Amino acid sequence: MQRLELRQPDDWHVHLRDEDILVAVAPLTARQFRRALVMPNLAPPVTTTAAAMAYRQRILAAVPSGFSFEPLMTLYLTDQTAPAEIERAALSKVVMACKLYPAGATTHSDAGVTEIHRLDTVFACMAEHGMVLSVHGEVVDKDVDIFDREERFIERTLAPLCERHPRLKVVFEHITTAAAVRFIKRARPGVAATLTPQHLLLNRNDMLVGGIRPHLYCLPILKTENDRNHLLGAATSDDARFFAGTDSAPHSRHSKESACGCAGVFSAHAAVELYATAFEQAGALDRLEAFLAERGADFYGVPRNTGQIVLERGDWVMDTQISAGKDCLIPYGAGQTLGWRLKRGD
Repeated sequence: MQRLELRQPDDWHVHLRDEDILVAVAPLTARQFRRALVMPNLAPPVTTTAAAMAYRQRILAAVPSGFSFEPLMTLYLTDQTAPAEIERAALSKVVMACKLYPAGATTHSDAGVTEIHRLDTVFACMAEHGMVLSVHGEVVDKDVDIFDREERFIERTLAPLCERHPRLKVVFEHITTAAAVRFIKRARPGVAATLTPQHLLLNRNDMLVGGIRPHLYCLPILKTENDRNHLLGAATSDDARFFAGTDSAPHSRHSKESACGCAGVFSAHAAVELYATAFEQAGALDRLEAFLAERGADFYGVPRNTGQIVLERGDWVMDTQISAGKDCLIPYGAGQTLGWRLKRGD
């Protein structure tokens, strides 16, 4: 197969940051995707509808003319989030979801939720308004090994949450383990999951063997080859509960290559091509369109896109770095060759 014509895709989990990094990365996501669900973990975080609407305007200002791109906004949940804010968000028609970060779980999550039961009235309000809960699924207990945090979160937090709120729509973001795949397959209706390019293509050996590769360090962290195979099997199946969310998370080079480097893999420059690579390796290119462009839209209750993208076979070398003001970003696969290239969008 030399050419793929696909429905224009959506990214159901992306970090666009702000200021210089936003200006650098927003055009990359807009070139790849028609819509993107934008994460709210700025500094300070996007905790109100007014802040989400202002952030949306900054995103649109950073997207070059000629792109038909729609940022879909999220609110950052804290211990102080009130149902009244959820109602404002629902009425705005701009905020699509609320993001649950366990406090301390990942980048800029210090203001996150410390005790999930405190937000039961918020979750009930979200369910009433049909608003999706987007979940970073890791426990932060110091006694839990970093490679076990996702599975423990399922047991301690996510499964009980889904049971307590049977009408709440929940997306288990960037799943990384066979345990997470099993949970989604057994879950009640209204529970789904996103998968990233790096977790479909890599395992923890790729990050650690032969030297530490800080630009592959993300949270949740890369897991085993067995886990990767389960993720790839879920993504390439006909199960509509698994769909694309890149979790593209840019950080300046110096903040990644440091004594205490930031978590995040930056994939927005070639996300569609990377997904295509993973699906081709699994012999499932015929499932790529549903994963990229149909399942997520259906779950979030928005129309499927009507435009198209075209992927053509042909080797190309990914950039070694991308400028962002005075800093630079190191993209996933910097300097490596890919065999698929996004040629145009209609």
